[in-house]
Amino acid sequence: MDKEYLKHVLDIRSLVVFASLKEDPVIGGLCRLLQALSGASHKGNDPVRFTELYAEITKNLYPVTSDLGDYIRRAVLADDNFYVEAVACGDDISDEIQDTVKRELLNLQELSGLSSRQIRGAVVEILSKDGEDPDPLIRSAADNLPSWKNGESNLLRDFMNKLNDLDRTGYSIFADNDFFRVTDEGILPVSHPDVQPLSELFGYSRQKEQIIRNTEALLSGHPASGRDGAAASRASNILLYGDAGTGKSSTVKAIALQYASEGLRLIEIKKEQLHLIPSILDEISRQPLKFILFVDDLSFSGNDDNFSALKATLEGSITGRGDNAVIYATSNRRHLVRETHSDREGDELHINDTLQETMSLAARFGLTIMFENPDKDGYLEIVRELARLNGIDMDEDELFRKAESHAIRRNGRSPRTAKQFVELLKVELIR
Repeated sequence: MDKEYLKHVLDIRSLVVFASLKEDPVIGGLCRLLQALSGASHKGNDPVRFTELYAEITKNLYPVTSDLGDYIRRAVLADDNFYVEAVACGDDISDEIQDTVKRELLNLQELSGLSSRQIRGAVVEILSKDGEDPDPLIRSAADNLPSWKNGESNLLRDFMNKLNDLDRTGYSIFADNDFFRVTDEGILPVSHPDVQPLSELFGYSRQKEQIIRNTEALLSGHPASGRDGAAASRASNILLYGDAGTGKSSTVKAIALQYASEGLRLIEIKKEQLHLIPSILDEISRQPLKFILFVDDLSFSGNDDNFSALKATLEGSITGRGDNAVIYATSNRRHLVRETHSDREGDELHINDTLQETMSLAARFGLTIMFENPDKDGYLEIVRELARLNGIDMDEDELFRKAESHAIRRNGRSPRTAKQFVELLKVELIR
């Protein structure tokens, strides 16, 4: 029995590919307890010490699961080690490393079958004198220790399945989240993104179809069709511009949500962070996933360093985007650079060249898609669909009359106006 426990200790201590699991509170705790059991002698055995080690394991196990095998499986699949990254990037991996991965997984599989009953029995046996029945107090204390289950699992199979799905699931923080933002600390997940499903965004079918087709081209790695129907070299960067409140940002986020299960992630970048695009692209370049770099409400004024950073990326400079990322930007302006009379009357000798460069930034996007406020029929159709979605039962003529009245008070028809109207109607703030 002691040798069996010693083998588990040595298996854990010798982990290389899954080395971080040695510090796992449950697996590391098991290692310490098994080491104490395997090296214990009757002299000086401390029942309190064994109890504390056992309780520490279950204290860390229970908040996750009461099944040891399930816990170890989760820990293995969550361990994004160098081997996972190498597989994701298509790197060559030596036979020695492949063999080590298999051996470590099989050893961890054996560990996951270690039952709490077996451990409690070993504690009682060690604390009993040779040939004597165990102390009733020790037996009672051991029987009262918490137990865990040992469900069936297949670590080798499940880990290989994870590797096969990396192009959809990714690894690291990108495996557990779909939406991200850029901060001073780097790329961080957005735990509760404000996203509507695509099915709840009405109108603009042509515009949405263009964005969907381009996004699917990104995911498939196949070219999307350009404006004239000809094949593009790859998925295009997109500028969505037009009237405020027409759903440009909502559409981008809804499409990202729609295709998250197929390996799409969205990273929102503020205008003042555009100079970070090269480092962001470098960070995500070894991910097998696809990314939308989302810039909302894009515009520039004057001599802006971020303008140059975006221009360089769109032009495909040496730090330009890779094949796994596109830039989707929204703006209320067709020309992204705010231009004043003083700009035109500046003292630069070749002022016209400079003006042309700033005004042509929008043209550097592969696709430009316009979102205009809907006409009356389009606006009322959006109102009708939103009312249906929200379970509002009202005579259609009355619904439309109130919707038109609301649009007049809110300075015009737009999807945002329609959504606000239906939300107010639902809580009976409009009668």
